[in-house]
Amino acid sequence: MELVAAADSDERGLMLLRIWNTLRSIVVPHFKYWIQYFFPKSKDTVPKRITLAGNELASDTEDLIEEVIVSKEINSSENETRGNEEISASETDDVDILQEESIVYIAEVTAKLLEEMPPIINTEVNEKVRLHCECLVLSDETLHDVCQTLNTELNRGLAKETNAEATIKCFPTFVQELPNGKESGRFLALDLGGTNFRVLLIELGEGKFAMDSKIYAVPHDIMVGHGTELFDHIAACMASFINERQLNDELLPLGFTFSFPCAQEGLTKARLARWTKGFKCAGVEGNDVVAMLKDAIARRQDVRIKICAVLNDTTGTLMSCAWKNHNCMIGLIVGTGTNACYMEKLEKVELWDGATDGPQQDFDSGFEGVIINTEWGAFGDNGCLDDIRVYCDHNIDKESINPGRQLFEKMISGMYMGEIARQVLVKLVDEGLIFENQNCDALKEKGQFFTKYISEIESDKPGDFSNCLSVLEDLGILDATPEDCASVRYVCEVVSRRAANLAGAGVAVLLNRIAQKKVTVAVDGSVYRFHPFFHDMMVEIIKRLVKPGIEFDLMLSEDGSGRGAALVAAVANRSAMERQQLLEQQAR
Repeated sequence: MELVAAADSDERGLMLLRIWNTLRSIVVPHFKYWIQYFFPKSKDTVPKRITLAGNELASDTEDLIEEVIVSKEINSSENETRGNEEISASETDDVDILQEESIVYIAEVTAKLLEEMPPIINTEVNEKVRLHCECLVLSDETLHDVCQTLNTELNRGLAKETNAEATIKCFPTFVQELPNGKESGRFLALDLGGTNFRVLLIELGEGKFAMDSKIYAVPHDIMVGHGTELFDHIAACMASFINERQLNDELLPLGFTFSFPCAQEGLTKARLARWTKGFKCAGVEGNDVVAMLKDAIARRQDVRIKICAVLNDTTGTLMSCAWKNHNCMIGLIVGTGTNACYMEKLEKVELWDGATDGPQQDFDSGFEGVIINTEWGAFGDNGCLDDIRVYCDHNIDKESINPGRQLFEKMISGMYMGEIARQVLVKLVDEGLIFENQNCDALKEKGQFFTKYISEIESDKPGDFSNCLSVLEDLGILDATPEDCASVRYVCEVVSRRAANLAGAGVAVLLNRIAQKKVTVAVDGSVYRFHPFFHDMMVEIIKRLVKPGIEFDLMLSEDGSGRGAALVAAVANRSAMERQQLLEQQAR
């Protein structure tokens, strides 16, 4: 146990564990075999080379053993003729005397391994650094309080009387059904959310999924021109995509991912609230973007497209996983920003003004529901999280382009995690706890400690600071000590764990609201994808916060904004066909 603990703490411990495991793997599994090697009846029977049948060692360890064995001086004529033979257990059955060579052999192998052991270095985190970071460490009690507060805010967003002033708006997406595997046919997806957009063609069948896509640019003059020009450009690119694949005569259902703030009024109706991401097209804000796209397609008269749904990327994330896993009922994004959606019972959605006779979902108990886009990044905008927000949170919010808004997102997402860590590190520099006599000018510049640095630094193995030193060199800090590196890594760990704990607490709330026995959570976003431990930290905290009896798993979503959009169209198309068939049967 001492060796295992040491291995968890530093590289020297890993080497000690390697020595122990090497000797154990050599001696224990092949005890009878090694008796004849270490304690042969005749010294002349000791082989120059041995083969450990059925017991594979690490290649570097085996090389060391080989080196020791070959270097042994064996002066026996019989051994010269049998030097490369394997010895079987049947060749000798008992031990007469202890041979000195056995002890020498063990000593030589151990010595070779010890030569590679690194010197002891002090990688303990300064206690003052730990104390300074305590404000970022959230206890289970605090996280339980966060869960209760989030649940209250979700209820406010779902209720008619309180929705107007609620910070978590809980928009119904009008997506009531999830994929059931019966979807088939060809479907288009349009993914618009930045200076480039994608057109995708997805073909579904029984156990079949094929995808073809192409990326198109949005020129700057179109981004700041009139909205008609934007949608005409999109329609032209879609027509080119369809013509290249000779699908002009086929009526293609389309799912439209429009990743800008919208007020959704139906499955195929969404009014743009405001442009973001550099777009300033006139004549679009306040208007239905689906209607504008339909008009642009109609003006061309050369393609047949049926727009079945408009959605955001969070809903797409859920749908993308639900096609593979029918227990998927939650979608989560932890990337540049953060948001979540989940399947809520219609009876709890007071804002719902759509159909109330929707399809029965194939869940544990079965219920009629709709996917709710929580927009939980705004959690805390009303001050309900002030007790856990600390100096760096207040600084980041004050210096942001939207002060007082998206406070939960500013504690979790990739846009802000690096800056949180930077502000903590600068504070430690100012207090003289790290980087003594080092040039920290670059570190003290806003935005210079990127979120990707956190993932890189935490990817270092215990006791190894290669990535950390590389990051610090990028920042002009050239002579960081091992103690400095340990402190930097600790700060990164505290910041990322807080983010994972808050995201996990949010997921636990949604799991508890759904209250199904087994639920899959679809997750996407750069933080979740690339941080080495974010998934594990989320699982750990969700287990502690979720109600007993609820099983869950986190599933990486593939291309929610593209594939998910096509799947929403596929589900809508399947539902329409099933309803038409039902009406025809009733009419007979």
